[in-house]
Amino acid sequence: DDKGAVKAVVLDVMKLGEPDASGRRRPEATGETITLECDQVIVAVGVSPNPLVPQSIEGLELGRKNTIAVNDQMQSSIEEIYAGGDIVRGGATVILAMGDGRKAALNMSEKLLNK
Repeated sequence: DDKGAVKAVVLDVMKLGEPDASGRRRPEATGETITLECDQVIVAVGVSPNPLVPQSIEGLELGRKNTIAVNDQMQSSIEEIYAGGDIVRGGATVILAMGDGRKAALNMSEKLLNK
């Protein structure tokens, strides 16, 4: 909206293409989109820290290796941003990332319920 709050996400609809030389079917865009109304977005960054995420948010405190610095509740220096997994730890196991996500989700839920 005009205040910078999230109101919706637009998703590209994908389909699996034909197998390539390795036999793997790669996703292809269909040109179709789906719009979902929402008021919160949780970003799943992936296998390794994306340097664009922490560096593109003004005031976000970074840790070693440009990862996002968080407290014990997985909350960053920006009150509304929680983070976990590779974006906090650097490359780590999926078990640690899942634990971080669970801890962050519980703390986000508690914060929202106590508003």
